[in-house]
Amino acid sequence: MPAKQPPLYPGQKRVLAALGERLRLARLRRKLTIEVTCQRAGISRMTLFRAEAGSPAIALGTLLRILAVLGLESDLDALARDDKAGRLLQDQALPVRRRRRSARAQAPNLKERAP
Repeated sequence: MPAKQPPLYPGQKRVLAALGERLRLARLRRKLTIEVTCQRAGISRMTLFRAEAGSPAIALGTLLRILAVLGLESDLDALARDDKAGRLLQDQALPVRRRRRSARAQAPNLKERAP
C-alpha cells in the first residue's frame, strides 16, 4: 500500500463520515461501551475512534469485525448487490444475434411457378 493515500472527493468523505456516525449510534443503541466493543472486535480504542469518525484508513476487515460485534455483518452483504448501471452497460455490449433465413424461406415459392 502506498505511504500516502490518494485524496478523497468531498462526497466520498461524507459517505465515510455518515457510516462512522451510524456505527457509533448502533453501538450506543446497544449500550455497548467503547471498551467492550474494542475487546469483542479485537481492535484498539483509537481504531474504533477512527472508524466512528469515518477515517478512510480503516481496513474493510476491521469494519466487518465492528459490524459483527453490533450484529450488522449481514448489512455488508448488501453492498453493490444490485448493480443496475453495470447490468445496463453489460446488456448494451452484448452482440445482437440475427437469425439466418432458413433454406425454405430462401427458395422461391414453387406453387407460384406452376400453371
